Amino acid sequence: MTGRTFPEQFVWGTATASYQIEGAVREDGRGPSIWDTFSHTPGRTYNGDTGDVACDHYHRWRDDVQLMRDLGVNAYRFSVAWPRVRPNGGGAINSAGLDFYDRLVDALLAARITPFVTLYHWDLPQALQDRGGWAHRDTAEMFVEYADIVTRRLGDRVKHWITHNEPWVASLIGHFEGIHAPGLRDLRVALQAAHHLLLSHGMAASALRSNSTHCRVGITLNLTPVKPASDSQADIEAAQRYDGFHNRWFLDPVFGRGYPEDVQAFYGNMMPEMQPGDAAAIAAPIDFLGINYYFPTIVRAARDATPVACETLTTDEYAAAGYTTTAMGWPVDAGALLELLTRIQNDYAPPAIYITENGAAFDDQLVNGEVHDTQRIAYLSDHLGAARDALDVGVPLWGYFAWSLMDNFEWSFGYSKRFGIVYTDYATQQRIPKASARWYQQVVGGGGI
Repeated sequence: MTGRTFPEQFVWGTATASYQIEGAVREDGRGPSIWDTFSHTPGRTYNGDTGDVACDHYHRWRDDVQLMRDLGVNAYRFSVAWPRVRPNGGGAINSAGLDFYDRLVDALLAARITPFVTLYHWDLPQALQDRGGWAHRDTAEMFVEYADIVTRRLGDRVKHWITHNEPWVASLIGHFEGIHAPGLRDLRVALQAAHHLLLSHGMAASALRSNSTHCRVGITLNLTPVKPASDSQADIEAAQRYDGFHNRWFLDPVFGRGYPEDVQAFYGNMMPEMQPGDAAAIAAPIDFLGINYYFPTIVRAARDATPVACETLTTDEYAAAGYTTTAMGWPVDAGALLELLTRIQNDYAPPAIYITENGAAFDDQLVNGEVHDTQRIAYLSDHLGAARDALDVGVPLWGYFAWSLMDNFEWSFGYSKRFGIVYTDYATQQRIPKASARWYQQVVGGGGI
């Protein structure tokens, strides 16, 4: 891969999320989110970890902007915390919360770093959850109001907007598997939440464009190539179901096809309630699709009854099949990223694609003030190679965001998993660039790998 350059206008960035880095959960009028509630509930997160302090980005944002400037990145994807802007989800606007993001955007632009702003990265105001959360249609209406407020304040400078990050996780993992906030285990509720997340995305698009002239609007989906565990008909059908459950359930409606018929038939009376016009609203035109990619998924027919009638391989099984696995137990396969990008282009033809997250957690060790994370460098290098291959076959890939800028609160895993290219010493809040950060700095500076 030596010497493989990317287009001159290619976007090189890093990414974070509000609850994972900001801390300051009770400062300047911020209200509680579902993740505050979830993380403070015993047994929900590793070691009882919470985002109360996280990376203290709320106070250290100037240093973090300088850190990105030193890395040479030209874009930064971050999310706005809804409970900072509207502590109760609706009602009064918290000007102090908006002021924080106002200052951050100005500092990024001064550093020649383009802000890519995600409006929702899972930290729903708890007050809205108390009234039904994403399972209640009113939450979609409240999201549109929130999007309007944020874009009225920042839309004169921010020109790249992402409505939602990974609605699959927010709905299915949070409402069906129960291992993310709000911690529910009800498939019907999860599918209703998914519908309202998608609906709010489409409904908010017009507000974004009204308040942010010449902006670009998109949504970020976490997508995975799905492969059957064997050539048996049962496993092939299981892989098709999982692809529908994980990928097509979100891709198809966003691109105007409605919910996939095979998945609708499988869900039957679990299907969400919809109103006339919902499908058209969800299919509001987007300017780009954000793709978060980490690993492929190998699926077999379920041995026991499950709502989706399939199951994925275990970490041990991936390792036995010859895959390198990360600290998350996820299989490493850069070739699957190329497969995914070409599939999305062939099947859906989005006008532009950004890889809005890509990275890996490893058991990083700070030794003599340094972190030699060679596994992460190999992971990033291989996946950037796949991204370059995608460009070669005509995929309209416009940019790449490494996940993550720094080690942070990794949801139910607390602080036990490190994805950052910068090491966070949580005791001192010192930021220590890893070897991967220096490598990425060279990639960005040279425009290629």
